[in-house]
Amino acid sequence: MTGENIMIINDFDVIISEGESYTVEFKESADKSLPSEVCAFANASGGRIFIGVHDSGRIVGTDTGNAARSRIQDTINKIEPKLRVELSIHKNVVVLNVPEGTNKPYSCPDGFYLRSGPNSQKLERESIVEFFQNEGRIRYDKIVRGELPIDERFNEKAYNRFLKLAKISSVLEKENVLYNLNCGETIDKKTFFTNAGAIFFRTNDEDSIFQHAVVVCALYKGNDKLYILDAKELDADIVSNIDGAMTFLKKHLRMSYVIKTVQRENILELPEDALREAVVNAVCHRDYFEEGARVMVEIFDDRVDITNPGGICKGITEQNFGTVSITRNPIIADMLHRINYIERMGTGIIRMKNAAREANVAEPEFEFSGFFKVTFKRNASDDSSGCQAVAKRLPSGCQAVATADRKREIIAYLKKNHSAKVSDFVSAFGLSDGRIRALLREMVADGMIEKIGDNRYAYYVPIQ
Repeated sequence: MTGENIMIINDFDVIISEGESYTVEFKESADKSLPSEVCAFANASGGRIFIGVHDSGRIVGTDTGNAARSRIQDTINKIEPKLRVELSIHKNVVVLNVPEGTNKPYSCPDGFYLRSGPNSQKLERESIVEFFQNEGRIRYDKIVRGELPIDERFNEKAYNRFLKLAKISSVLEKENVLYNLNCGETIDKKTFFTNAGAIFFRTNDEDSIFQHAVVVCALYKGNDKLYILDAKELDADIVSNIDGAMTFLKKHLRMSYVIKTVQRENILELPEDALREAVVNAVCHRDYFEEGARVMVEIFDDRVDITNPGGICKGITEQNFGTVSITRNPIIADMLHRINYIERMGTGIIRMKNAAREANVAEPEFEFSGFFKVTFKRNASDDSSGCQAVAKRLPSGCQAVATADRKREIIAYLKKNHSAKVSDFVSAFGLSDGRIRALLREMVADGMIEKIGDNRYAYYVPIQ
């Protein structure tokens, strides 16, 4: 006997007394339903089938002879793909130890079955599709879209930009390029987009087919979603959506302007590399089969949340998270790799953490269940705190230069426009209301500009 056989015998009475469960099934005989029970366990987490035991747990026994065991084995052999099942005997009961399958999904002559609680359920069409998706047997980005011929829905601008970024020659016909990239498939002399090709190269035309591929950006007042200050839906090609999300983040996060040599450098309050990595990961690894949710880029006073539907990919656990690379959408990942938007080696999580450490900000936090969320903590909403945080990342003296540089820009803006309100400066420079007011107070106190009026009617003019 193997060690497994000894374990089964030792805990036999305990299992029988506890009754049927997710991993235990009782059968009085090896009837025609046996293949479906074995199939269900193989498609789930494995389990044991006790033949010769009534549903109540009463042992009734069964034929354990060689011929009977051979018939059981013949029954198991009907399962596809082939599955090794251990068989042992105890108290006139045949015990089948069914492992979790390594080549799911498994089927029997009656169809596909899956263990659900203490029962085995036959999967209907939609459930089979969902199971294949969850097991990674159907890749969203490989599916050909027969309703999307490339000659009717082709985005030349997005295509040419991709060729340039990927350093791919434009000599080949686009049909051949798309086929080589797994972005197009020719059927009856007509070329159609795959889902990956459509996400990268289709014209939008306000269609509803890919509404779930939209990236939603939002700026909130405070730390919840009660008041929306700004929002934008990005519904272009995937590369434009990534770039658009980064533009939104840079527009609304605090920025310092630093002159180190003769050129000015922009320093974002959160590391731009880490934010970009999070945005790219969100659009690359989201579950595109889930059409009821979108990638969200949300800015609060105390944090930035970047969320995508789908959680972590099957095969990644909390223990190996950040060290193992498994992609839900391999074609999309390959396309983004070709234009240097992502790395192949699964270093995204580590890169985000390293960028945060180098920038002297808190490391991003990760949540994954039905969704995957990356949270970047911001400093206090008071802009002076934010500037102090950025100052820690600058060489000595740079912060003073950055502030002086900003004041010079304000004076130049006033000389050009003659007068301006606080809201005008906010729009012109992309700084927060609080930061603008702080700069203006300093400049009025220093005699650099003049304030006319009070409260919301106040405006500022240059000193003549």
